[in-house]
Amino acid sequence: MTDRSAYIDKMKAKVDEWNAEIDKIQAKAKEANADARSKYEEQLDEMRKQRDEAQAKMKEAQEASDGAWEDMRKGFESAWDSISNAFQNAMNRFR
Repeated sequence: MTDRSAYIDKMKAKVDEWNAEIDKIQAKAKEANADARSKYEEQLDEMRKQRDEAQAKMKEAQEASDGAWEDMRKGFESAWDSISNAFQNAMNRFR
């Protein structure tokens, strides 16, 4: 397994984890009253946006040539950390 494929596998696992968190919060939102449901939906939208951004970055990593991957790697890692932190912040608002 190359360094890139290991990195992509790690990204996929994290996105899967985020999808599970989104599903849990979505279930809570359905049971909440109207005011709370609105706040849940707002946070869910933010979490979905971050997840979608992560999936786009993952696709870029998958499609990059080997030479481009080496050049792009640091940028991907920085972007991934930023997306991950934003998702975590949105998720923490529910705890």
